[in-house]
Amino acid sequence: MTLAVSATVAWQSERNRLLGIAYRMLGDFGHAEDVVSEVAIDAVRQERKAEASVDSWPAWLTTVCVRRSVDRVRQLAAIREDYTGPWLPEPVDASVLPEETVANRELLSLTLLHLAEQLAPEARAALVLHRAFGMSAPEIGDILEKTPATVRQMISRAERRLDIDPDAPAPRAKDRAVLEKLVHAIEQGDIDTVVGLLHRDAVLWADGGGKVKSAMNPLFGAARIARFFSGILGKAVVFDPVRPVRAEIVEVNGDAALVLRHHGRADIVTFDAGPDGSIRELRQLSNPDKLTRLSLVPSWSPAPSPPRNRSRAGR
Repeated sequence: MTLAVSATVAWQSERNRLLGIAYRMLGDFGHAEDVVSEVAIDAVRQERKAEASVDSWPAWLTTVCVRRSVDRVRQLAAIREDYTGPWLPEPVDASVLPEETVANRELLSLTLLHLAEQLAPEARAALVLHRAFGMSAPEIGDILEKTPATVRQMISRAERRLDIDPDAPAPRAKDRAVLEKLVHAIEQGDIDTVVGLLHRDAVLWADGGGKVKSAMNPLFGAARIARFFSGILGKAVVFDPVRPVRAEIVEVNGDAALVLRHHGRADIVTFDAGPDGSIRELRQLSNPDKLTRLSLVPSWSPAPSPPRNRSRAGR
């Protein structure tokens, strides 16, 4: 077996794991794929150096992937500062994610991918490698060129920042009964029930990316969130009096979420509940560019569009 083939085989064997690292680092599957492809090119170049030898291709590939991901995070940070409205991670179907990535749910939820944006790139890398891939502080230190003590401190601070219990197991799937109650309330236009499921201090982030109408700033408080959904329902009724809003439970990033269909578009809504079961955080993804990796084919036939003049009246 040639060196070139050994590098290629190693990359193919490690590709899914590398994707899992890069996606958790970047919150964008397309950028993650780009990083992992760049790692393959780096590996081929490395093996062609006559004076260079690689003792462990998996370790080498992991190091390059993490360092490239850190660089990409820094590049994207400047771009995301100019993003229209709140930026949320790109959701992905479980069928797109590698099996081992879905099986290990650590740091895979849209909530944690979103919250992790507040971490420094190297701290995010340390947290991902430790929590999701079980790497030790000395191993992570070799990759980030930090002492083990520094790495442990980075991980501890990151866990506190994201309110992660260091001794907790991987997160459980959400209670589908709560989701089903929310689905029924939304489809019936029962805003009172929706409000009843929200914590008084709930917060909603809505990512339209300037492509569709959406809240430009986070909405704080159950009352404001209720008004937001009331507005969606009111416009949806004008657009389609028969079936203004349809809600379905779908699987996103290995977890249950809602897809809301209204105005001829589909939105993904994820939520997180507190210890009392009330919904404390909601994230609504409406930017169509971020929904291309989800199967959002309607399971229903939309009603005919209302007359043009009626549609205009509701705009």
